[in-house]
Amino acid sequence: MSRTQPVALVTGGAQGIGLGITHTLLERDWAVVAGDADPGAVAAAHPDLAGRGPGRTVKLDVTEPEAVARVVREAVETFGRLDGLVNNAGIMMQVPPEELDLATWERVLRTNLTGAFLCAQSAVPHLRATGGAIVNVASSRALMSEPDTEAYAASKGGLVALTHALAMSLGPDIRVNAVSPGWIDVSRWGNPPESRAPEPLTAADHAQHPVGRVGAPQDVGALVAWLLSDTAQFVTGANMVVDGGMTRKMIYD
Repeated sequence: MSRTQPVALVTGGAQGIGLGITHTLLERDWAVVAGDADPGAVAAAHPDLAGRGPGRTVKLDVTEPEAVARVVREAVETFGRLDGLVNNAGIMMQVPPEELDLATWERVLRTNLTGAFLCAQSAVPHLRATGGAIVNVASSRALMSEPDTEAYAASKGGLVALTHALAMSLGPDIRVNAVSPGWIDVSRWGNPPESRAPEPLTAADHAQHPVGRVGAPQDVGALVAWLLSDTAQFVTGANMVVDGGMTRKMIYD
């Protein structure tokens, strides 16, 4: 690896949207550490990432401060620098609000929101040294909702707010932005591979999107890669929606 090759840490990076982001960054000549809480996904993704470039997988539970600090430290020790942090790790628990217990509420917020803050906190000194950037993966559910998603929506709305707060606190040394995916088909991006089952998408599913199709992880990865790159140097504190236009579509029954 070239000493000037940029290095990124992607949380939740061994499956789903995170794996798509990891692949995209590797294809664009980044070195990537993909952290994931699922040990099966970590083991399954490792040979694939190692074969694509300077990529490695590590077990990472973003709710554990000590684990976060260790993974950030080891990434810098391994590759010599850190240029990008992608806070993608997240979970969703769909529960009616009157049945949503406090433990579930707190688990979702701790993973989706507090975990992102912990990762940013540990990464800041290293990102400041390289003039790096942070991208938080929020959701279009920060702007609109399905029923029974209170904890998820609150966590993603909080992540959007955390994004512009960090952008103000860390600028001009570090840029911080968010991307908010809509419907992204991750059915072929599970790990281990036997967990992959193509989602039965219909023509109507695709047609309802103004762009004519459901999204793919690479769509999110391309936007994340741009936000991390030097060509986005005038962009910070932004939340960019990548949803095929659905949040701008008027829908009548």
